[in-house]
Amino acid sequence: MEFLRLGLIFVHLVACCVAIGLVFTSDVAMVNNLLKGPVSNEHDNAHMESLQRSVVIALIFLWITGAAVIGVDYLDKGMSYFSNPKLQAKVIIVLLLTYNGMLLHRAVLPALQKAGSLLDLELGVRMLAIFSGALSGVSWLYAAMLGVGRPLAWKYSLFELLMAYPVLIVLGFAMMLALTQWARKRSMAQDIPWPLTSMNAR
Repeated sequence: MEFLRLGLIFVHLVACCVAIGLVFTSDVAMVNNLLKGPVSNEHDNAHMESLQRSVVIALIFLWITGAAVIGVDYLDKGMSYFSNPKLQAKVIIVLLLTYNGMLLHRAVLPALQKAGSLLDLELGVRMLAIFSGALSGVSWLYAAMLGVGRPLAWKYSLFELLMAYPVLIVLGFAMMLALTQWARKRSMAQDIPWPLTSMNAR
């Protein structure tokens, strides 16, 4: 049983690392586009579709292996295992990640593919996209931290374990919102014609 649990945790860890790597590289690419200007829409759409498929597959593996590990630990420790605040925190975050992934799949990514850029989205959709991105990035890293933090088990309450979680989401949202607003102002300034330049040249 111990070797089975070890194998499940290994697959679980690999899926988590793959998902975090994909999300991180996507976030870096988006920040780079905001700082330097967007790449072609065809490249963005292909990247979004590939990223979406990969993250969905990784999330499915996380659910399957995570549920299997919980089942193995339940057989070993009984119902008291479900009282572990660390386990409860991980389940809450994974549920939020899953719901957020569905939201990204059904609302945010189609809007991004249609608009071609985060800056071209309508205000409400742009705010939703920024918040969903912040929630996704923070949640993956937070879940990974809880996963490797064995000393956290039974030492802290559920409230204490999740206390920093919403704070980090708000900070991530605020940082991306500020960067997006700066990028929009720069883009609008570049599109403004300068008639005074031609007048001064005469």
